[in-house]
Amino acid sequence: MSKIRQQRTADQIHLILSELMLRHMNDPRLLDLTITEVTIDRELKYADVYVQALGDDARQADVMAALENAAGFFRHELALRMRLRSTPQLHFHWDPRLAHVEEIDKILGTLDIPPAEDDEES
Repeated sequence: MSKIRQQRTADQIHLILSELMLRHMNDPRLLDLTITEVTIDRELKYADVYVQALGDDARQADVMAALENAAGFFRHELALRMRLRSTPQLHFHWDPRLAHVEEIDKILGTLDIPPAEDDEES
């Protein structure tokens, strides 16, 4: 499988799942949920979907449980909307990158860096 087709398929899955979560999900546990990344294996059999509830890591367990319950619905909808020989199995993962970014921003905000001195005198 070419990397280009693999990436296009992952992008298409990302787009379809985002639309489904935005417009067709009634589960309150999936409100304000963002799909940050989708990766797919070479055989297009397994897709790893990384999600984040913006600014709220406390909801992780509830969100992951809701996603596992809705995995069949998502896979069925992907099968209807995509032209693939077989629809990939979806594996949902919590994406910790946003929490890491916030932590790094906090650390950078506490640094006291003096302004650079200008050695050249005009």
